[in-house]
Amino acid sequence: MKKRRILTGDRPTGKLHLGHYVGSLANRVRLQDEYECFFIIADLHTLTTRPEKEHILEIRRNIHAIVLDYLAAGIDPEKSVIFVQSAIPGIYQLNLILEMLVNVPRLERVPSLKEMARDARLETMPFGLLGYPVLQAADILLPRAHLVPVGKDNQAHVEVTRELARRFNKLYGQVFPIPEALLSETPTLVGTDGTKMSKSRDNAIYLSDDEATVKRKVHEMYTDPNRVRADVPGRVENNPVFIYHGIFNPDQNEVEELKARYRRGKVGDVEVKEKLAHAINLFLAPLREQRARYKAQPGLVDEILRNGNRRMRRESEETMRLVRQAMGMIELAQPSPVRYNLCSPGLVYC
Repeated sequence: MKKRRILTGDRPTGKLHLGHYVGSLANRVRLQDEYECFFIIADLHTLTTRPEKEHILEIRRNIHAIVLDYLAAGIDPEKSVIFVQSAIPGIYQLNLILEMLVNVPRLERVPSLKEMARDARLETMPFGLLGYPVLQAADILLPRAHLVPVGKDNQAHVEVTRELARRFNKLYGQVFPIPEALLSETPTLVGTDGTKMSKSRDNAIYLSDDEATVKRKVHEMYTDPNRVRADVPGRVENNPVFIYHGIFNPDQNEVEELKARYRRGKVGDVEVKEKLAHAINLFLAPLREQRARYKAQPGLVDEILRNGNRRMRRESEETMRLVRQAMGMIELAQPSPVRYNLCSPGLVYC
């Protein structure tokens, strides 16, 4: 029986952090044996908010770091397809077709777009950012994915994809499955300052951080602002330190004991944070070991991406053949078949 498919991925704007792990990566690792997984590094999406050349020049380094994070977390390139968005011609083609099937008012109702524009300090909404959910739909539908593991803030984007798949199928015939969003048990993780975790806010603990960096970031974490001394009872609800303890500390008896003492004013922030730093470093230790092992193999990341891009191009060509056939888009002059032995146009990767 053929496995159902998953599509998810990341924008290469920097290294991955603990929020990425609990929000998506852990799901990907768990599901890669059960499903046929496609993991996209969405470099074209970065252009919607960061089109400047200096940011484009950073993409290759960021892609390399993300693939190492994938490998360290347990994603197996023999089981899963890891590919770069801009290296797949079918994404551009399908994106153009899907743009014809959605209207502007529908896209303007996607709540995260205004937030993305605000975070990028954009005074007006660029056309490309408004079309972000359509490009994301092309990402999802091109491998004909059934499931999309996403964070809660991207759930509305998947709904746009579902609507576009239904509209295409109704107009032209059954080509695309209707994908479903798959939320993790911990869809969001607050930053170390208590606000939304974000690379731009410098409030994240990265999967690649060393022990000393983790300790420093944990000791700088936001706690109960009304607790001025260790003997003052404190709040554990919505306290980032205890949120992290609940997720990353394997000794939940210790966590409950710390909570009880904290509420009574019987433990200081220093002790609570020291135990949290130890727990997070314990969690990250095997990831650091794996990352170092893969990083020591020159050319490994490039080889993984070349193989993943080739595999995705084959899927892309088949999907676009089905799309053109369903739409009746018959080529009058058949060109010679395109061969991707070397490289397909992409921002930074073949």
